[in-house]
Amino acid sequence: MKFEFSFIDKKQGSIKDDILSGLTVSLALVPEAVAFAFVAGVSPVVGLYGAFMMGLITSIFGGRPGMISGATGAMAVVMVSLIQQGNALGQNGESAGLQYLFAALILAGIIQFLFGVFKLGKFIRLVPHSVMMGFVNGLAIVIFLSQLNMFKSGGEWLSGTSMYIMLALVATTMAIMYLLPKLSKAIPAALVGILVVTAVVIFGHIETETVKSFILSGGGTGIKAGLPNFNVPIIPFNLETFKLILPFSLILAAVGLIESLMTLSLVDELTETRGSGNRECVAQGAANIVNGFFGGMGGCAMIGQSIINIKSGGRGRLSGIVAALSLLAFILFASTYIEMIPIAALVGVMFMVVIGTFAWSSFKIINKIPVADLLVIILVTTLTVIFDLAIAVIAGVIVSALVFAWENATRIRARKKIDEHGIKHYEIFGPLFFGSTALFQSKFDIHNDPDEVIIDFKESRIMDQSAIEAINKLTERYQKAGKTIHLRHLSRDCIKLVKKAEKICVVNVLEDPNYFVAIDNYNKLLKQKQG
Repeated sequence: MKFEFSFIDKKQGSIKDDILSGLTVSLALVPEAVAFAFVAGVSPVVGLYGAFMMGLITSIFGGRPGMISGATGAMAVVMVSLIQQGNALGQNGESAGLQYLFAALILAGIIQFLFGVFKLGKFIRLVPHSVMMGFVNGLAIVIFLSQLNMFKSGGEWLSGTSMYIMLALVATTMAIMYLLPKLSKAIPAALVGILVVTAVVIFGHIETETVKSFILSGGGTGIKAGLPNFNVPIIPFNLETFKLILPFSLILAAVGLIESLMTLSLVDELTETRGSGNRECVAQGAANIVNGFFGGMGGCAMIGQSIINIKSGGRGRLSGIVAALSLLAFILFASTYIEMIPIAALVGVMFMVVIGTFAWSSFKIINKIPVADLLVIILVTTLTVIFDLAIAVIAGVIVSALVFAWENATRIRARKKIDEHGIKHYEIFGPLFFGSTALFQSKFDIHNDPDEVIIDFKESRIMDQSAIEAINKLTERYQKAGKTIHLRHLSRDCIKLVKKAEKICVVNVLEDPNYFVAIDNYNKLLKQKQG
């Protein structure tokens, strides 16, 4: 089952496509980075630096060409409390929170880097498709809700003429993005939409919210700045500092990796190619370490900007590199022009991203998928909107795992027969693990069974310690009844598992004549019965 993004062209990219799409992405990155900087409580320039460094490093070294990284809301929310606690530790009113944030980013980056080095990125494969659908639906809703704030001025909703102008400009941008690809795909529709609407506002002398007014309304002074400088975080390097930043670093690392790996899987799906999760983990970690030393707010992969890039034709590493370098150029040289872009044009682009991101196929398959999968989609979508991505994905994976365990727990069966020698056979079907041990125990009629009983695992597997303990308890019950039980047709790995269990529970598969693995001993048993 694949996501149905009909507006995604799966063709191979080109240098021209990568350059133009990278430029388009860079324009969309500006208000996002600024907005998330405001959320975290840091300067807009810190957010822009973070987006630039994340984008450049992950584009060059990351495991998914075409994926865009930058400052994100999921990580910004985590930073708020850390900055507040850090500020409280500052002396004489100094703002020490930012320095503690940089230190936490360095530690988070190290964790992410090690995650990739030890090749733990492969665990993204354990994320079920239902969780992935809930993830994209939830993020689509989050992106949509975040754009609604752009329809406010001074904390109040726009009204009257201002609202009508805003809506008209948004609609114009969306119309261009929808109609232009039907005529030509030579230039990214998002870039054309932004340029056309900007020109209309400037030459038509239309009063509306721009990037500059948006920054000023948030307490910023503009996006013009110099190159980021290297600095070691100015904090006490002691155990107390480590205790403060460690929990935040772990959360930042987890949120960043989950969002990045999930976005990587989504881009893989869209482009019908495959990236490297482990390599992406290393790149994300390196980028956050650099952010910590060069004054950026860090971040991770951005699903919205990644979709814009893919939609605009960006497929190679060049698209992300161009986006990052363009963003730096805006900061250094072109801040005046970028600040003139209407917020409405960028909102229109993001609304089209929402339409393209949401898995509309969710509605088509409501009556075609198991109820449990439908509930997981709804759960992950809801938790993503209410809390954050990490909680949503972890909860979705846990629920899916529990559903899987429950379904497999009910599949264990036992076929029973008594042969001509009076020996009763229990042929077990299905996996024996913690979820199926109770049902497994109920299959046996100890009091009415004959003196010799064989449990045949030819069509089953012993999966864990709970299964071994269940067999041990069953053996004890047969022994108390004065009867002998034999295990037959265990696979080699199951035999190894049972033998290892001797050290942790009462199991003896070698010396105890009442409890042994009998793969080849059935004929010997028959001779004993006949003798």
